[in-house]
Amino acid sequence: MIKTKTLEILNSTLKRCGERGLFQIPSGFEIQLEVPRVEAHGDFATNIALNLAKPNKCSPRDIAVSFVEQLADGDGYFARVEIAGPGFINLVISPSAWFHILDEIHRLGHNYGRSHLGHGRSVQVEFVSANPTGPLHVGHGRGAAVGDALASILEATGHRVEREYYINDAGTQIETLGRSVFLRYQQLLGRQVEFPETCYQGDYIQVLASEMQEIHGDSYLNVAEEEALPLFSDYAGKRILDGIRNDLQEFGVNYDKWFSEKSLYENGAVDRVIETLKTAGHIYEKDGALWFRSTALGDEKDRVVVRANGMTTYFASDLAYHQDKYLRGLDLVIDLWGADHHGYMDRMYAGVMALGQEREALRLLLVQLVNLLRKGQQVAMSTRAGEFVTLRDVIAEVGRDAARFIFLTRRSDSPLDFDLELAKEKSADNPVYYVQYAHARISSIIRLAEEQKLAFNEKEKLAFSRLNLPEEMALIKQLSLYPEVVENSARFLEPHRIPYYLTQLASAFHSYYKHHRIIQDDLALAQARFNLVQAIRVVIRNGLGLLGVSAPEKM
Repeated sequence: MIKTKTLEILNSTLKRCGERGLFQIPSGFEIQLEVPRVEAHGDFATNIALNLAKPNKCSPRDIAVSFVEQLADGDGYFARVEIAGPGFINLVISPSAWFHILDEIHRLGHNYGRSHLGHGRSVQVEFVSANPTGPLHVGHGRGAAVGDALASILEATGHRVEREYYINDAGTQIETLGRSVFLRYQQLLGRQVEFPETCYQGDYIQVLASEMQEIHGDSYLNVAEEEALPLFSDYAGKRILDGIRNDLQEFGVNYDKWFSEKSLYENGAVDRVIETLKTAGHIYEKDGALWFRSTALGDEKDRVVVRANGMTTYFASDLAYHQDKYLRGLDLVIDLWGADHHGYMDRMYAGVMALGQEREALRLLLVQLVNLLRKGQQVAMSTRAGEFVTLRDVIAEVGRDAARFIFLTRRSDSPLDFDLELAKEKSADNPVYYVQYAHARISSIIRLAEEQKLAFNEKEKLAFSRLNLPEEMALIKQLSLYPEVVENSARFLEPHRIPYYLTQLASAFHSYYKHHRIIQDDLALAQARFNLVQAIRVVIRNGLGLLGVSAPEKM
């Protein structure tokens, strides 16, 4: 990357200044390099002189002058170096240095933008993990897109990644599911029974009840609810989970592991973690219940893990689940939770620290709600009332690519407006269409060149110096940013940076294409421009690939 090489030159210069006694360099000092907001100020700027002035008790400008005098540039890497204001150093990179980016993109191809940032660090991303009590809705789709894209970005930056789904197949919600199906089953057989509002109301409950009737006939018509519930709960939970698996696969999401909450009770993991924490002094008894001393580790109040009636809480199984994760040797655990879990975060961080891990070994990301719009009207969604748009519906209406891309266009912790009509438009207002169309448009240019048998792949004929338009240099500079965008997406766990970058790149390309011909009689210029747009196609394809979105050749 240009920025990396620039930092290497500056650090080498800084070291030389120190060795020659021009000024003192504090231990651990790091050079800060930024892209100026005003393009005329150069490609990069550094405030190194301002930061070194105080410890050296001299003016920033004196430091800047000494530094610039020592700045070695034998290969003409810098086109211009200027000292501005009180001592800022502005750097303009020569065009020939920028042209190397195009060579690098074509040389690396699919690997351009990939790095070893993670150094093989083991990371688990657990996402969606919706209760198997109903179909996935549009909000789950956003969590699926964010989690899957984040995992791909981490893989691309040198992390070893596991994708995991935590199946909440224990507890009252599963009993409620079974009861809902059982009561509908009885109604189908003609029995007049009350169907409480606390039960799940969706049409899918009626479908499951019909299936149970088809399988068992009226065998459970006169069976007590307590006796029938395990069978009905188990059947309904498995059928819904099968549907969730299918929906996620259709959405392009595949997990390495599906982890059952029930297994934590069956193998004694919940009891073991409670005993472990009790022995370590993190659990105490009060009013007949067992409490986790989470206030000692940053939570606002202590939390119950075993109620006075002997029933464990969800927090108890969550502690056991995370202990299981770290026992697998994971370096970092990333959980994606719904926005309604905000109040649950501090206790989970406290729990992880009580288990002997650093707080930084767990990252909890919140996925905010999706405001689904249809013709300007918000679509109401309530799982229990059965009034919601499923992920399956959204995929069928707008397609997987549009859904995934739009879900990723904003930070996961910010609300998202998803306009179904906009997602189907073939216009610049539809971000996924706009980016995919840039890829397809460049693909058509390549096909045209092949049809005309234009020899655009002979390296000796490349004349990058012909790319002297401001728009062309701006495009090359944008292409150079891609590896940094990917690394920052991984570093800050923010996949939305990539669709934003791709949208900006596509916009710059479309504008360039509108005003300048790629294939033309001037072969040297055509060769250079063809190479440029090929590089743009590589970067768009690579970026879309990380998002799980296709890069079509034709549209």
